[in-house]
Amino acid sequence: MAIIDLVKWMPQGTQSIYAYRFPETNLSTYTQLIVQESQEAILFSKGQIAGKFGPGKYTLNTENLPILRILYGLPFGGKNPFTAEVWFINKLQPFNIDWSINRMDIHDADYNTGIPLVAEGRYGLKIIDAERFLIKIVGTKNLFDQNDLTDQFYGEFSTKTKSVLMQFMIKNNIGLKQISAHLDSISEHLRSIMLPFWENIGFEITKFYITSIGIDRSTDVGRRILEAISRQSAQAIGGYTWQQSQAFEVAKDAVDGISNNSGGLLGAIVASNMMSGLGGGGIMQPQYNQPTFSSNNLGQEGSTQPIVTAHEIYCSNCSKKFSNRLKFCPFCGDEYSPCPKCGTDNDKNAKRCVSCGQSLILNLNLCPNCNTQINQSSGFCGNCGKPVSEGKCNRCGVKLAPNIKFCSACGQKNA
Repeated sequence: MAIIDLVKWMPQGTQSIYAYRFPETNLSTYTQLIVQESQEAILFSKGQIAGKFGPGKYTLNTENLPILRILYGLPFGGKNPFTAEVWFINKLQPFNIDWSINRMDIHDADYNTGIPLVAEGRYGLKIIDAERFLIKIVGTKNLFDQNDLTDQFYGEFSTKTKSVLMQFMIKNNIGLKQISAHLDSISEHLRSIMLPFWENIGFEITKFYITSIGIDRSTDVGRRILEAISRQSAQAIGGYTWQQSQAFEVAKDAVDGISNNSGGLLGAIVASNMMSGLGGGGIMQPQYNQPTFSSNNLGQEGSTQPIVTAHEIYCSNCSKKFSNRLKFCPFCGDEYSPCPKCGTDNDKNAKRCVSCGQSLILNLNLCPNCNTQINQSSGFCGNCGKPVSEGKCNRCGVKLAPNIKFCSACGQKNA
């Protein structure tokens, strides 16, 4: 076979190649070796490293490779053939290795439920120990590129990344809503964890970025959660609650049934109840509109607080059932804001009850006689029956409280 006089490697294209083996092995002591600025060359002969060369131009003679005298008994000087593998190592620092980890199931701190997450990012590697890299990783391959790297280490990389991400989120009580604010700190923490792993095989991880962490859309659970979050955002922006949304849908279906002559009397009753807000007295009242207060549940004369009938109501925030004797929802922590008429839980910014339509914007005064809450427009107290507006003295015109019998200014008897 012909003796190779020149050995060099000029990478072509945009593919990131970390190691390349020169295809010919028949060399001589007159063979020229050219190593580019961003490369390192390593010669293997008879299973041993014969020499390492940095950037420059070299002649592969016994002066540069003294081990050839031991391996082949080559004399000093002259053109003597020998066989060796020449490996070129790319010492550039590419930052374009993309990574993606999916199916990370975590109990989210913001939504208080299990959520499947996916994380994406990019990192860069630099070969710092070419000998260790070739011996431990490359083996019998002729070329080792970026795809070989990601395929070979995906399992371990995925496991470490998932573990570190989930531990960081759980330990710091970080939920999905706040995770974007911590991407930089998580990236740096994960890089420090991965650094010993890459150094063990001859690499230095120069950069490591997490570009996004979000809900995994590839799963049915993830898609349903995204839809629920979208509805919740729309409700918050539109100013209506889940109960109101359900009531509108039921009423709409009932009205559509009436217009199509398919709803009948039942559709009319449902539509009437849902849209007019008859509260606990309406026919076919939905279960989530359970009344918790009634006019017959008042205490003894003079009491200002109604007696609460204990049963379950629906939370206006998370729609889960809980006892109306609790002040806060045990599932999401939202404060119980009962309607004064039917007891349904309403959003704290709601202006009317979602069940009975009762106005939740109260303009109340206290009766000066019994301290019962009354409307500002009331002239008499509904509890004690006495007038609540101020009077005037018939003689001097001084304002008098309703329970004053004699004018404090002139002594005139108040009729």
